[in-house]
Amino acid sequence: MGLKIPKVMIAAVKSGSGKTTVTCAFLKQLLCRKKHPVSFKCGPDYIDPMFHEQVLKIPSKNLDTFFSDALQIQALYEMELPGHDIAVLEGVMGLYDGLGGIREEGSSYHLAKTLDVPIILVVDARGMGKSVIPLIAGFLQYDEKKLIKGVILNRTSKMFFDTIAPLIEEELAIKALGCIPNEKELTISSRHLGLILPEEMEELNFQLEKAGQLLEKYVDVDAMIGIAESALWEKGETVTEEVKLEEKEDLEEKAYSGKVTIFSQAIFSGKNKLYDRENSGTNTIPPRIAVAKDEAFCFYYRDNLRMLEHYGAELVFFSPLHDEKLPENIHGLLLGGGYPELYAKQLEENESMRKSIKEALEQQLPSLAECGGFMYLHDTLTDREGTTYQMAGVIPAECQYMGKLVRFGYVEVQLPQGLTEKGTAERPEPEKIKAHEFHYFDSTANGEDCIATKPVTGRSWKCIHASDDHFWGFPHLYYPSDPKFVKWFLERTEKHI
Repeated sequence: MGLKIPKVMIAAVKSGSGKTTVTCAFLKQLLCRKKHPVSFKCGPDYIDPMFHEQVLKIPSKNLDTFFSDALQIQALYEMELPGHDIAVLEGVMGLYDGLGGIREEGSSYHLAKTLDVPIILVVDARGMGKSVIPLIAGFLQYDEKKLIKGVILNRTSKMFFDTIAPLIEEELAIKALGCIPNEKELTISSRHLGLILPEEMEELNFQLEKAGQLLEKYVDVDAMIGIAESALWEKGETVTEEVKLEEKEDLEEKAYSGKVTIFSQAIFSGKNKLYDRENSGTNTIPPRIAVAKDEAFCFYYRDNLRMLEHYGAELVFFSPLHDEKLPENIHGLLLGGGYPELYAKQLEENESMRKSIKEALEQQLPSLAECGGFMYLHDTLTDREGTTYQMAGVIPAECQYMGKLVRFGYVEVQLPQGLTEKGTAERPEPEKIKAHEFHYFDSTANGEDCIATKPVTGRSWKCIHASDDHFWGFPHLYYPSDPKFVKWFLERTEKHI
């Protein structure tokens, strides 16, 4: 039986309703109550997990029902539970908004159904009166699994809440948990679709503390915890089940084994690593992969890095902003996404690092670069103010601000024939890896070696610079959706060991 602890999802009627504020405030109050929460973010967003981490001081995890199937989701969720006594999941967009805005897959509700998580619905009640009741009623009517257990009215007065709450509970038979007053100092600014790094926000800690205080004052936090615990009560289970840390290793085996459809035993089993000094029949020297990690490059799915490590790779983190050159004795390079446009001047000024990366890639060092990392490899980057900066000069092209989202959303990237296998053996269907795009910049040379396709509309376009030693482009790849891709990359590193 899998680990079971109290669990709850903070979801919302629509984007911008304040679910991140409520989630962080709830995490704050759980800490005040001496609990040990673990947090998750529904969907592909990198930023909201960073806010969670700012509160908890431990990583948050993405769970995405487009990237992973139901068995994978369950296993990946359970992997994070050891050592914690309550799980808090933050939804994405509106509760029922999934692929293309119309499909269930990828939605908060789909994740809640998959994990059987009770939902607290955040409603932006600003400017609303009694109309808030039929709004909530519609969401309840659409809730086939009856997972919505309570509502929080955001950006409204306590006076209005005290008036409307009895009507909500009487007419809808659902708990009105409280309200969050409309306070300007709690507004979390947004740059790119909510993409703003926690460390960039002034007085962030003050805001988080304030949010926690308001939640404690105006919302029944104990009732929120009770809803989380109801996930166990409804099954007649106790909420005092102890979680043993030593169980985590077994859960990892479950998550990344043949028991889960797209995770193979050969990838994540400790006995079958590609590089393992203790097991015969494997390469004895693990590849050292330099991973860009600083203020400008910080968007990485934890599962991607974990997959590299489970294969046996050693990850060596470095800063294109602050370090003078690449780490010594590396066999591969990973340039993740982030905000290179915000640090373009510093990146330009670090000539030695730009030279180091260019020389390494000219010597065919195996490399992966996505979104911000891909932008960094260009000759130049022009920011939203129109200022042009010199970048690494690996791709002879320009990257510039477009003023709007470009090719935003989920995609499936069709890999070149034979990329992940030796030779050109034919396959019944083209091999694909799942990915996500969100960027306001575009390139004069996006690449033409792969085809990206939107899963709902079928719209497709050429993308990616791919060869035997590199894979560069805008899509943020989710490696576990095609484990062969990671194996291909690490096999390329062997010639540099």
